Amino acid sequence: MTAENPQRGLVLVVEDEPSIADLVRLYLSRDGFGVHVERDGSAGLAAARRLRPVACVLDIALPGLAGTEVCRRLREAGDWTPVIFLTARDDEVDRVVGLELGADDYVTKPFSPRELVARLRAVLRRAAGPPGGVGQPVVLGRVTVDPDRRSVTADGAPVQLTSTEFDLLAHLMSRPGRVFSREELLAAVWGYAAHAGTRTVDVHVAQVRAKLGAASVIRTHRGVGYAADG
Repeated sequence: MTAENPQRGLVLVVEDEPSIADLVRLYLSRDGFGVHVERDGSAGLAAARRLRPVACVLDIALPGLAGTEVCRRLREAGDWTPVIFLTARDDEVDRVVGLELGADDYVTKPFSPRELVARLRAVLRRAAGPPGGVGQPVVLGRVTVDPDRRSVTADGAPVQLTSTEFDLLAHLMSRPGRVFSREELLAAVWGYAAHAGTRTVDVHVAQVRAKLGAASVIRTHRGVGYAADG
């Protein structure tokens, strides 16, 4: 089921609760997005591959394939379309697993549809990068970040990051040695306050480190936060 209002592009919503799906569709349509809704994970995965949406909003607890499995299969296929998960408030394990699989953000139920739209717009801004370019590549240790191309290399080899992971690494590397608290990183990279939970930062840092491998420049400053050191 697709709502035609595509000024901002098409968003795929995979949600099996009709009332929630209709609410999400209404608010996204009002904000200028086209919306395509599917009710189960298998249909959602097929729609993501067929329609190539600008972003996906996935419930985790879906019939057929779970939302986490949909995300995993997309990432395995090299599809880095931004993903936001909808989760139950007490499903911390699912949220962490989702982030580890490459999701960009999550919203817990019950949620404000306005907050969901704001989170989606923030994710898309991160994916697009700043308008007009932002300057020269930044090199720190064995890692190079090219802000204009939104690309990362470690020891000369390309590293595939989600848009959120890229912005986290770029922000840390923009001021080498400067220790950022988790709250500062939430505000700067995700664009929202600490009530969203600093666990999000920890999971994304772990993912970036894993992808950079031995070349990782991110250091933990216990009790304070994170910094990029050469």
